[in-house]
Amino acid sequence: MGDTGRGIPGTPDPRSSVPRQEPADMPRLALYALIVCVLAVAAAVVSFLQGSWLGIVWILLAGLSSNMTWYYARRGRVAR
Repeated sequence: MGDTGRGIPGTPDPRSSVPRQEPADMPRLALYALIVCVLAVAAAVVSFLQGSWLGIVWILLAGLSSNMTWYYARRGRVAR
């Protein structure tokens, strides 16, 4: 019949010897801040191309999220 997922009684489970995946290099908050930064820069470019001065707000948001990216990435490195 089919495999029930159980090994031979008394033997170690082969799945338990598989190494666990390493954590991501960049903390999750840093990654989210980086995504926001990239999207804000893209929005600023589109805004300026359309002739709107609203792009200045997007540039400020990109600067803020860039600083957040550096902060959370550095905090993650120090924690390790």
